[in-house]
Amino acid sequence: RFVDVAITGPTTARATMTQVMSADVYAMVKMSAEEQPESEDSFCAEGELTENADGSATCTMVEEGAFADLDLGQDEGGMTFTEAGPGLVRVALPTADLQAELGAEEQMDEDTRQMVEAFFTDRTMTIAISGAEIVESNMTISADRRKAEQVIPLIDLINGEAGLPAEIFAVVRAP
Repeated sequence: RFVDVAITGPTTARATMTQVMSADVYAMVKMSAEEQPESEDSFCAEGELTENADGSATCTMVEEGAFADLDLGQDEGGMTFTEAGPGLVRVALPTADLQAELGAEEQMDEDTRQMVEAFFTDRTMTIAISGAEIVESNMTISADRRKAEQVIPLIDLINGEAGLPAEIFAVVRAP
């Protein structure tokens, strides 16, 4: 999973969400979708689906506009956009929500845990925030200071071992 939020102005952004599904999982999802074609929960129901040569699939969703119009979970305590001074925007994401979204708090029996670990090992979630300049951040800032990024191993998130701060953030100078 990759979430890239590019600040395009003092009150606007472009959010690109990319999710790649491995060939074996995508084959199962496709089969299940054929059995229930009208399901709105299907993989990439709202994005652009690309079926890759290796059998995997990539779903890309792009939204652009005012901060309030972007669907980044703001209503559920997801990503927030706050003015941080003239031409500056503070973009923050509480990390507890990420763990809850993956069911990190749920008790699992040993078989379920093994299945979850097999599925999520070596998979990551990347959050990237960019703009004219990253003024401050607790994420990794690129050499040109135009992007801040946090790569999170999903298995660590599920096991509660990601060692993340309460929120990840970047203060961005808008272009």
